[in-house]
Amino acid sequence: MKIFRSFLTSRALRFFIPLMLFFFLGISMGRLWGTNEPFFGINYEERFAPASLLKVPTMMALFKEAESNPWILTKKVLYNGSFDTAEQNVAPSFMLEKGNQYTIDELAFRMIAYSDNKAQSLLLENLENKFFDKAYMDLGLLPPGQDTPDNFMTVKEYATFFRMLYNASYLNRAYSEKALDYLSKSEFRDGLIAGVPQGITVAHKFGERNFWNDAEGRQIHDCGIVYYPGHPYLLCVMSKGRYFQQLNDSVREISELAYTEVDRQYGRASGDYLAR
Repeated sequence: MKIFRSFLTSRALRFFIPLMLFFFLGISMGRLWGTNEPFFGINYEERFAPASLLKVPTMMALFKEAESNPWILTKKVLYNGSFDTAEQNVAPSFMLEKGNQYTIDELAFRMIAYSDNKAQSLLLENLENKFFDKAYMDLGLLPPGQDTPDNFMTVKEYATFFRMLYNASYLNRAYSEKALDYLSKSEFRDGLIAGVPQGITVAHKFGERNFWNDAEGRQIHDCGIVYYPGHPYLLCVMSKGRYFQQLNDSVREISELAYTEVDRQYGRASGDYLAR
């Protein structure tokens, strides 16, 4: 418990307080080794627009169904070129190709590793809503719908998904590990992963949202598990402000501060903070 209190009250972290005139942060951090202790955070009851972060509960809902019906992951679907209007500020490096078939499992991987909106849309189009809705209810959330406000999730609520995966408390161990493996393959390198040394595994998901009619309506989030050797920890940072780059930089710097504090007490860092 001491390690996270010292992080959240550190002089370095206090540097961000004056900057909150220009952007706003929600931070939650907790350890995953030893006994289950409460998380600590800053503004962790503030509501944000989760955007692509919702791909994680979508994957969890799919894998929950696969526990009973594993064949669902091998089902093949055809991509006919639809969903071409989906715009992403952080575009996936690998796109679906018109005329190709993909298994549901392949779509799930692309949805997570590349944060591909088209893969997510094609996956949802070919599966029933009922088990997604049930999973959201199981996870303590109302299924997103047309009446759902843009800013409806807190960093504290979202962090719960990763704790469930780490503890295999919602999915069985095999599917929890599969989900974390997909999350560790994320190609996004500008957030949490940029603040830790090379070679440290981070299973994470980022999300970004741009409210075009709002001068301060840009949001960027990154949440995940940093596998510090022997002492993995969970860190979630949600941010909103005017400039994407400023928000990205703030997430990276919070990640570096958190890693430095863990390493200060457990002493295994390489000292190399180059982004992977």
